[in-house]
Amino acid sequence: MDCKDKGRKPFIVAGLLAYALVSVAFIFSSEVTHLIAVRFFQGMASAMIMPVIQAYVGDITPAGREGFTMGLFNMSVFFGLSLGPAAGGLLNDHFSLTAAFVCMGLLAFLGFSLCLVLLPPSYEERARRTGRAPMPWRTILGDRVVSGLVVYRLMYTAAIGMIWSFLPVLADARFHLSSSRIGVLVMLGVFASGVIQVPMGYLADRVNRSAMVVTGGLMAAAGVFAYDWASTSLGLYFASLIFGIGGGTAMPALMAVAVDKGSETQSMGSVISLLTMGHSLGMLCGSVGAGLMMDWFDLGHAFSMGGVAMILGIVVFWICMRPGFIPIREKS
Repeated sequence: MDCKDKGRKPFIVAGLLAYALVSVAFIFSSEVTHLIAVRFFQGMASAMIMPVIQAYVGDITPAGREGFTMGLFNMSVFFGLSLGPAAGGLLNDHFSLTAAFVCMGLLAFLGFSLCLVLLPPSYEERARRTGRAPMPWRTILGDRVVSGLVVYRLMYTAAIGMIWSFLPVLADARFHLSSSRIGVLVMLGVFASGVIQVPMGYLADRVNRSAMVVTGGLMAAAGVFAYDWASTSLGLYFASLIFGIGGGTAMPALMAVAVDKGSETQSMGSVISLLTMGHSLGMLCGSVGAGLMMDWFDLGHAFSMGGVAMILGIVVFWICMRPGFIPIREKS
């Protein structure tokens, strides 16, 4: 669904309100089954928010500034992912776990209120004012560029899912790191990626975007391999840093290509939602695949498998992008 009939705003505000309600539900959950149900509805709320917000950002992005704008948006996401766990841990340590979920609900409700008041009415949105019908789903799914974007996003996010799920296990088993050091280790890559999103987005508006995606992907793959090769705890921190820089290099350019494709097809919501689907499947496949590798072989081999998957995603992306140059959209 491209959200053109009803506009983007209703989905965004409804999703944020649902997020606030989910936070309250977490507080009253007393069994594992309750938590699973709440997480299920939280996932539905996320599906209403993230792809639609990214499509909204894509709609209002000036021609020729796709990389910078998406880099700025990604920076806010990555900084939020970095600060959220730290803030939750501090609230839990100094107050209670309930306080962390109360804060989560208040932030979601604040976002709901700001979007409800500040976002213009749906009928003023660019996607509705154009009046052009979006490209059919069958055509979008068969588009070579879209396929390359989705496969790359899936493989990259599979590596993230593997790292977030099993890097703490590796750090504890091999190097006996404390919980606080493991937390810094996991979030280092996210923070590094967030820091360089804006400058890399600025660069993506001026150079070959496909080359940026491939270069960043190779750096991220090297970081994943480095987790298995690390002989000291310092090596793990180095691997996280390399992985974060690689992702921060690739993602603004990747999203800029997606925005171009969404504008070209008048199907921004559909294109972005496919990338979001690839993101979610990657998280699932990465964590489950790494778990299977850990059970069947060795935990370190799981990271090598993630590096191989990342290389495979790069190859598929490059083939789909041939002749390899994604032009910068002309400024109007």
